[in-house]
Amino acid sequence: MSDIHSINEAINKRAGRKLLPSIAVSLSLIALIWFALAYHREVFAVVVAVAVLLGIREIVRAFSARGTYLSINALIIASIALSYAAWEGGVAGLAVGTAIAIPILLIQLLTKGPEGFVASATATTFSLLYLPFLGGFLILLARTSTGFERVMTFVVLVSCNDTFGYIVGVLIGKHPMAPKISPKKSWEGLAGSLIFTVIGGVLAFKYIMTMHWWIGAVAGLMIVFTATCGDLIESAMKRDLALKDMGSLLPGHGGMLDRLDSVLISAPALWLALELVKNWL
Repeated sequence: MSDIHSINEAINKRAGRKLLPSIAVSLSLIALIWFALAYHREVFAVVVAVAVLLGIREIVRAFSARGTYLSINALIIASIALSYAAWEGGVAGLAVGTAIAIPILLIQLLTKGPEGFVASATATTFSLLYLPFLGGFLILLARTSTGFERVMTFVVLVSCNDTFGYIVGVLIGKHPMAPKISPKKSWEGLAGSLIFTVIGGVLAFKYIMTMHWWIGAVAGLMIVFTATCGDLIESAMKRDLALKDMGSLLPGHGGMLDRLDSVLISAPALWLALELVKNWL
């Protein structure tokens, strides 16, 4: 038992997070997504909306710690409205809802006076676009009659990227990819993500989406790029805000934003890719 404990501690130290809680949380989230989609796709939309709201809470706290004011109540109302608009109105509803929400939020900030207005307005707009707008594409993926297949394919792609990038990086990662932003992320881990996400994409598109295997390979390449960029974007945010994690809600992961980082950037990319495939092939 002591040997197993020592190995586990070594893995945790190298990876920068606790392995077993991380695996348990990941499997629980996948099970929640599957259940929500299988029971009723509207339930999945609610799950996404709740995740976005938890992310809003974390990002408001992070900016507040650096002295930048954001109205959590206004952002929560806007987030709920955008989630509803995405489900009811599709991409047009999400776009129009965002265009309406931004000026309303900026007008609301006027009540605080001119001091710090630019910083608050910038952080508020960023928060709205980063969370409820990008998160709305998860709802758009689930909205169609093939929503179950689309979202589960998305889960396969992102899970392959995160899981195998993590495993390969822990086992053989030696060359940092972006040491100033994310010291734990290595080129070897990226190679692992690339290989296994392409394989996962081929299998998911062939057996879940019943599409040509090569579309899955291309989608896998795309998701590796977007998910990696999403992870680096969130890491850059944390470093700029002097935070280790955005929260502590999810054991082994940190906060909700630490779990959503690769998802938020990848969801619009896969939605667009599937729309192009639907219209052109």
